[in-house]
Amino acid sequence: MEVTLKIPEEIAERAKARGMAVEAYVEELLAQQVNGESSENRRVRTPAEIRAWLDSLAQFSDKIPPLPKIISREWIYQDHD
Repeated sequence: MEVTLKIPEEIAERAKARGMAVEAYVEELLAQQVNGESSENRRVRTPAEIRAWLDSLAQFSDKIPPLPKIISREWIYQDHD
């Protein structure tokens, strides 16, 4: 299959920065999109954002009951009828 399109200058600059031909760079971008591997769209999180995310995960951790020494079938299903 062959597709003809106008390439934005930004994509041409990215290809040049990587030392690649524009066609090869566009092929790589399309392959990444098809495979779900696009990492260029992912934003790097700041340490403060990571800390906030971790804090949100631990928000109710003080309400988690302690585990028993022996985990039995009865303990697992204690809240089931």
